Amino acid sequence: MGSVFEPSSQHGDVDNKIVASLERLSQVFRVLLREEAQGHGLSPIQAQFLVHLLFHDIELRRVGRLAEEFNLTRATVSDAVGSLEEKGLIHREPWPEDKRVVTLGLTSVGEKLATELSNWANIVKEHLTASSPEEKEIVMRFLMRLIASLQRTGVITVSRMCVTCRFFRPDEHPGSDSPHHCALLDSPLAGSDLRINCPEHELATH
Repeated sequence: MGSVFEPSSQHGDVDNKIVASLERLSQVFRVLLREEAQGHGLSPIQAQFLVHLLFHDIELRRVGRLAEEFNLTRATVSDAVGSLEEKGLIHREPWPEDKRVVTLGLTSVGEKLATELSNWANIVKEHLTASSPEEKEIVMRFLMRLIASLQRTGVITVSRMCVTCRFFRPDEHPGSDSPHHCALLDSPLAGSDLRINCPEHELATH
C-alpha cells in the first residue's frame, strides 16, 4: 500500500484524496489554534483545556477525564493544569459527589479568556456559507460515520455523537423530515439535529 501523500497515488483514488484533504485541514486547525494560543501566552493544549472547561459540566472537568478526552497521559495533563493554575486561570475544587475527588473550574479571568479562545475556529466556519444546507448535512453525516468507525477500532478514544449512542434509533420514522429518534428524549431527530458532542451520551455496546 503506497502513501496517500504521494501525488501520483491520488490520481483516480477518491479515498486517498479524502485522507489527504482531511490532513490538509488538520494543518489549518493546528495553525489557527497555535496562533490563537500563543497570542495569549499559552500552549495549544492549555488553550483547549480552557475551552473544554468553559463548555463542559463538572463530570468532565477532572484531570483523569481530561486525559481521556484529549488522549494524553495524566502527567501531561497535570503539567498543563499546573501552569494554568499559576497563571490564575483555573482553580481546583472538590467534586460534590465525592469530596476526595478534585475537579477543575475557571476563575473569572480564566472564563473571560476561555470565551475569547473559543472562537479560534470560526474562520473555517465562515467558509462553509457558500455550500447549501443539503451539502453540509451530507458532509456532516459522512464525518460522523468516519469518526464512529475510528472510535470502534480504538483510534479515537472519546466521542459523544448521536450515532454512537445507545439511545439513538436511526431511521425509526422513515419518510418523515425527522427520520431518526432519541430514546432518551423520546423525540424525533432530523439529520441536522444529530449531535457531535452530547452531554447525555452513553456509548452503545454493539
